[in-house]
Order: sequence, then structure tokens, then C-alpha cells
Amino acid sequence: MNRKFVTKNNIKTDFKRKGKLPKNYQQEKKLKALIAKERATRPEGSFGNEKEHYHLKKIKAKTKATEKLWIFFGIHTANALEIGRRIQNNLNQMAA
Repeated sequence: MNRKFVTKNNIKTDFKRKGKLPKNYQQEKKLKALIAKERATRPEGSFGNEKEHYHLKKIKAKTKATEKLWIFFGIHTANALEIGRRIQNNLNQMAA
């Protein structure tokens, strides 16, 4: 049922293949591993840096709601600073 649904809706999955493997399966497997590694490490590295920089390693909240607020504002502060850096870099490049 799941395989038919995802095939019908053109959804990419990581289900184990059924049937005979294609000739270029080893190359495809290596490529999928590289893509999966990149997808996993890029966001994790970003969150790790932000947790360190914005003191989110130890949440200073006593309730679940305030914990979510700390995380929310930490992430949005990081995003706002990144946008500011990009704007500044663009202005510097235009001036040069």
C-alpha cells in the first residue's frame, strides 16, 4: 500500500528496493549516501553553532511553553543576524 501510494504521488523515499538491482546500483548507492550525509550534517551544524552562541544549550525555562519560546527566539535571532550579515555583504560588494 505505501509503495503504491508514494509511486502514484511521485514521492521520493528511502525504502529498500524490491526486485533485481540495476547495473549502476553501487554508484547510485554512493551518491545517495553522500546526499544523505550532506542533508543531515548541514542543519545539525547550524543548530549546534546557534545553541552555543545563543546560550540554548541549557534552557532557562521551567515550563514547556517558555522552553519553546526560548528556542523560538534563539533561532529567529540567529536568522535575523544572518539576514543582516547578507545585506551588509551585498552593500559592501556594491560599494566596491
